[in-house]
Amino acid sequence: MNFLLIIPILLGFLISFFCIPFWIKKTKEFGLTGRDMQKRTEEKVSEAGGVCVIIGFMLGVLTYIAMKTFYFNRNPDDKVFEIMVIMSVILIVAFVGFTDDILGWKKGLPKIVRIGLFVIASLPLVVISAGNLTLNGVNFGLAYPFLLIPIGIVGASATFNFLAGYNGLESSQGIIILSALSLVTFFRQTTWISMIGIIMAACLFAFYLFNKYPGKIFPGDILTYSTGALIASLAIFGDIEAIAVFFFIPYILETILKVRGRLKKESFAKVNEDGSLEMPYDKFYGLEHISIYLLKKIKPSHKAYEKEVVYLINFFQILVIAAGFLIFRNQIFL
Repeated sequence: MNFLLIIPILLGFLISFFCIPFWIKKTKEFGLTGRDMQKRTEEKVSEAGGVCVIIGFMLGVLTYIAMKTFYFNRNPDDKVFEIMVIMSVILIVAFVGFTDDILGWKKGLPKIVRIGLFVIASLPLVVISAGNLTLNGVNFGLAYPFLLIPIGIVGASATFNFLAGYNGLESSQGIIILSALSLVTFFRQTTWISMIGIIMAACLFAFYLFNKYPGKIFPGDILTYSTGALIASLAIFGDIEAIAVFFFIPYILETILKVRGRLKKESFAKVNEDGSLEMPYDKFYGLEHISIYLLKKIKPSHKAYEKEVVYLINFFQILVIAAGFLIFRNQIFL
């Protein structure tokens, strides 16, 4: 590994970091703000902060490509074409997310329209038949590009948006999963995928510094949809679909709980006067509700707070990833 590769990672971080204060100021001027549902304050918080993450990511990745072209003397094995395909997918999904953010999270695009646009976003992967037609020893033939790839992009983009609504949750989850996938692809010697994942993780970390409790900015659907789509894209190109799905267990569980509530029950909690959280329903309709329940049971104070909910979900995600490294160790450590 050449230490100069830290440049696109650092650049992505810095662009995202310095873009965010400007975005916060402008969104408040133009009214692109929303109330923080986990707090009793009525103060409005900047929305759609994922715009800054996407800008940082795109410029970071373009810098990586430029270094390959002008410094490392690009060759046919440098995967520049594949990287541009991934960027195309992310830009389309980002457009869908930003449209949702502008229309408002209570309204947004109709579900069927959103799914259709996610399918369109998967087309760059479909038309080049990205990935390996053989999955876990089964040759899916044309079903892989025409069926499994769209399902992967739609599923990851949509469900990554389910586990959300708490300061720092979406960004920290993205950092954890993308870092883990980057480590997997590094061990599997597909380092170009590792670079793409780490650049995005760096941009998400810059965002997390503003998004963590007490949040100064919300990610918006532009961030959650794009992060989910990137996770799916990296899994497809890295031939690590099974590993990525395993890492996605918290989101699979979240989806099951959301379906239990007919996709109408929200993840938000009831907020007490002291800022502690209460279960909003008698049943669990999200991992956030389970976390609140467990924290109230195990803590001596019997109180659960927003940042603790995020820490507990992140801890669960890390445990899942650790288990994944053990279960799939023969596929990871080639």
